[in-house]
Amino acid sequence: MKTERRRPTGRPRGFDVDEALERALLVFWEQGYEGASLANLTDAMGISTTSMYAAFGNKEELFRKALERYTEGPSAYVAWALEEPTALGVATAIVAGAIRTTTRPAGPHGCLGVQGALATGDSSRGARDLLVAWRDDGYARIRERFQRAADDGDLPPEADPALLARYVTALTYGIAVQAASGVGRDELQEMADAALRNWPLS
Repeated sequence: MKTERRRPTGRPRGFDVDEALERALLVFWEQGYEGASLANLTDAMGISTTSMYAAFGNKEELFRKALERYTEGPSAYVAWALEEPTALGVATAIVAGAIRTTTRPAGPHGCLGVQGALATGDSSRGARDLLVAWRDDGYARIRERFQRAADDGDLPPEADPALLARYVTALTYGIAVQAASGVGRDELQEMADAALRNWPLS
């Protein structure tokens, strides 16, 4: 009697998902959302388009996962900076982290969250909206931290936590754009030091 062979219920992927996502992150970081074609992405990831869709969903979902990885990796300095004991320490650490991340000797310059989808068509609206929400969330976390500083007396009564948070985020976004244009780390640090020189102290 012939025994029927059972088909396997699932095939092993045959590639490292984390490594593939890391490579996709670098492509998005360097080329932006629209600039990163599926061919660019799958070539960098070392997988087929079919495997990419199976593992990550569509391009927008891949970008979402890459942005999460960016937040937990290169952009994690924001979370660490918020733990600094003073508002000035927070601002200084955020700016220093932005300079360090956007001018890495190896890898893309600039910031994925700032430049990833600044200029996109209607087909990329989802990615653009995702980055707007990402930047708004970062601003809100910094504003809340500065509000705590004001409540604790670390900032003077006339200081506006929301305005200071907007100032710091605008400064870091400007750093990212300048870094992507080739401005060096030392020059960016000098600019940042000058920008924080008149920080309001209690």
